[in-house]
Amino acid sequence: MADLPIHTIVFEILTRLPAKDVGRSKSVCKQWYALLSTQDFVRIHCSRSLVSSKQRVLLIDDLTCSVRPIISKSNDYGPSSIVTFPFHHQNNDVSILSHLNGLLCVCLNHTYELLLWNPTTTAFKRLSTPDSHGFYINNLDAVGLYVDADDDYKVLHIKRRSGVLGVYVYSREVDSWRNIPFITRQEYLSPHFNWPAGTFCGGTLYFTVCECWLGGTKRVICFDVNSEQFKEISFPPVPSIGMVQGVLVNVKNVLHMFASTGMFEMTIDLWTLQGDYWIKVLSCPLTPPISLSLWCDITHYVTNGNWFVMTKLGKLFTIEMDMKPFECFYPVSWFRGFKGVVFVQTIVSPSI
Repeated sequence: MADLPIHTIVFEILTRLPAKDVGRSKSVCKQWYALLSTQDFVRIHCSRSLVSSKQRVLLIDDLTCSVRPIISKSNDYGPSSIVTFPFHHQNNDVSILSHLNGLLCVCLNHTYELLLWNPTTTAFKRLSTPDSHGFYINNLDAVGLYVDADDDYKVLHIKRRSGVLGVYVYSREVDSWRNIPFITRQEYLSPHFNWPAGTFCGGTLYFTVCECWLGGTKRVICFDVNSEQFKEISFPPVPSIGMVQGVLVNVKNVLHMFASTGMFEMTIDLWTLQGDYWIKVLSCPLTPPISLSLWCDITHYVTNGNWFVMTKLGKLFTIEMDMKPFECFYPVSWFRGFKGVVFVQTIVSPSI
C-alpha cells in the first residue's frame, strides 16, 4: 500500500469503500481529507455505490427513525439501526418527498419547510427562505430532485396556492431559488389534479398528473432538466373504468410505469417508455384478486430480477419478473412504519 501512488489509493480503492468508512478515512491526514472532499471523488464514489447491495430502507414512525439493510437473496432485512434527526422536528413529523443518490428531499410538516438531508452523513440543508421559497404544502405542491449536466443537484418545486401558481428551481451550486415558466396547460396546476413526486430518469423529470375523480384526464408531464422545458406525453392506454394510478420507476435509466386500474379489485400492468410511447411489458391478471386496500406503490428495483412493492398500509410484496405473466404477489414482511424510502448510502452533500 505504501508504494501505491496517492491518486490510485484515493480514486481506485477509497471510492469503493462504504460511505461511512469514507468519512472515517478523512481523519487520516489533511491530504486525504482534501482529496476525499473533492467533487470528482464524490461523483466516482456515488457511481460505484449505486448497486442493489448498498440499498437501505429508511423508516419513520411516531417514535423512531431507523435504517435497515436489504438482504435480496432472502427478501428480508438485516438488523435496524436508529437514526437521529440532525434538525429540529416534532414527533417525527418528517415526510420524505423525493430522493436521489443518497440525498432525501424532506418536509417538516409543522413548519412546511423543505430540506435536503443525507441520512448517512447526517448533513442537511434548509431550503426555506425569508421570501417564502422552499415551503411545501401537502396535496397542493409537488417536488422532484435531480442532477443536471453540470453535476448540480437541484429541486423542482411546483407550488399551487389560492390564485398563485408557480414553478421554481433550487440550485445547490448557487444556493438560491428562481422562477421558471410552465408552458403546458395552466389547468394542470389547479388543485383538481394530483401531482405525485417527480421521477428522474435519463435527464428528465417525469410526473404523472391525474384529475381527482373517476375517468378524469391522465397525462405524463416531462421536464427536461438541462433545457428546463416542459412537455406532455400520453398516459399508457389503460382502461378508464374505476380508479387509475400510475407509479413511475427508473430501472437502469429506463422509465417504467406500474399502472393500476379498477374499483374493488385492481389490475396492474407494467409499461416501459420508448421515445414518447408506452410499450406493455407484463400484465397481472385478477387471479388472485388484488384488494383495493392493497393498492400498491412501487418502492424500488433489485438487480436479481425482482420488483419490490410496498402497499399504502406498509406491507411489502415481491414480484418475480421471470413469470410471464406474473400470477401473484409474494408476501415478504411487514414494515412497521408508514413513511419510508429505499435509498443508497453515499457521501453526496446537500450543500457546497
